Amino acid sequence: MNTAIVGNPLKNYIGGQCVDSLTTRFEDVPNPATGELLSRVPLSTREDVDKAVAAAKEAFVSWSATPVVDRARIMFRFHSLLVKHEDELARMITMENGKNLPEAQAELLRGLEMVEFACGMPTLMMGETLPNIANSIDSQVIRFPLGVVGGITPFNFPVMVPMWMYPIAITAGNTFVLKPSERTPLSSIRIAELLKEAGLPDGVFNVVNGAHDVVNGLLEHPDVKAISFVGSQPVAEYVYKTAAANGKRVQALAGAKNHHLVMPDTDLKRAAKTITSSAFGCAGERCMAASAVVAVEEIADELIAHLIGEATALAMGNGLEEGIDLGPVIRDSHLSKVHDYIEKGVAAGAALVRDGREDASKLPDGYFLGPTIFDKADAEMVIVRDEIFAPVLSVMRVKDFAEGLETISRSRFGNGATIYTNNGKWGREFVQQVEAGMVGVNVGVPAPMGFFAFSGWKQSFYGDLHANGKDGVLFFTKKKTVTSRWFEDGDTSIGSQKVFVK
Repeated sequence: MNTAIVGNPLKNYIGGQCVDSLTTRFEDVPNPATGELLSRVPLSTREDVDKAVAAAKEAFVSWSATPVVDRARIMFRFHSLLVKHEDELARMITMENGKNLPEAQAELLRGLEMVEFACGMPTLMMGETLPNIANSIDSQVIRFPLGVVGGITPFNFPVMVPMWMYPIAITAGNTFVLKPSERTPLSSIRIAELLKEAGLPDGVFNVVNGAHDVVNGLLEHPDVKAISFVGSQPVAEYVYKTAAANGKRVQALAGAKNHHLVMPDTDLKRAAKTITSSAFGCAGERCMAASAVVAVEEIADELIAHLIGEATALAMGNGLEEGIDLGPVIRDSHLSKVHDYIEKGVAAGAALVRDGREDASKLPDGYFLGPTIFDKADAEMVIVRDEIFAPVLSVMRVKDFAEGLETISRSRFGNGATIYTNNGKWGREFVQQVEAGMVGVNVGVPAPMGFFAFSGWKQSFYGDLHANGKDGVLFFTKKKTVTSRWFEDGDTSIGSQKVFVK
């Protein structure tokens, strides 16, 4: 990490320069594994947002007129710089988020996939043409960028999630204002510097650090044409309603409670290993984590024994150290909230078969919680209803496949769901019937590659066009339909008009 950052206030990145915020309020940014102060983040003002949007609006005029091939070439150079600085960026992710280095490297790789996808923008921006829709009349559809667009991103993937947004947005010709999480703001400034090094013109990509004032400034600013958001369900709903009320396009990716249905015919040891990785990887702080297991009763005891064994084998500690499987949660305040959920689960009658709080006593300096497993949970318990966003797994028991599906359908979320089975009939019926937008068959984290949409359902998503893939291109562009006719000299006819008659 840049030593100039350590312990010092961060700046915003506006118009190609790092600039001081106008605020007088700052928040500490600690390393979650040690509590060590990394930096201080400004809680910027609406005036800071106005400055960033103004810079982006000015840059849009020339950037949107830049040939899409040239915009893509900048993305290619940016990709090369990301690869060159992979180790630096991974360490920065680990220090500000807490996940281990392999997880940070995997996050960066998934972000690189989105940059690679955006490099294909010359093809992705292609329109449609149909000649001679009537005598001598042609029609075509052309894609254009929207203008200034904004991204509001969470702490859990500080590099990857913003890359779901800005590579597509800026390569399509928009200019961008990013509001990263105030809990993990360091990497976004470094990314801005690498974009400039790749040749991105000043003002095309801007970063405004902060909290509520910055969010509301983007949602309500008349010059911001679209908002892309990833975060918790209550905030996603607020972002969607507020931005839409202000005439903006919105895609708001919200919370999750991903259910994993385990059938009797599967290899239980392998299923337990996959579930453990999904549930406790990244400290459970990801929207695709397995957080609710639905186990058919006849194999539930054996499955739980395997889960406890796999969870106990995980090494917990500072993610910068080798051999660490499980890092800390993001903040002490979040850890206290998770402890409260554990107590509520016990009070509701769930059996706490593995208490991760006991592991944490060995690591007093960071915000640690070991793998925590409940048995005999119920779909109506708060530990199953709510997104806890921590290494906490709840197991529910059902009599068969049909009851398993019904149990999953009771969740208000519909982000991801997985089935473990070797039975093709069960697998196919699960894919067809489960109420979730991203489905796995024997896959612990069914998150799609960047060229597919990240397609949550129910209260896991607010909007019409999802992030990533073709949906992402559609979201950040608008269509213009052109109907044209060219006359030859001396031609005074008006031609057929039947095509215009409804």
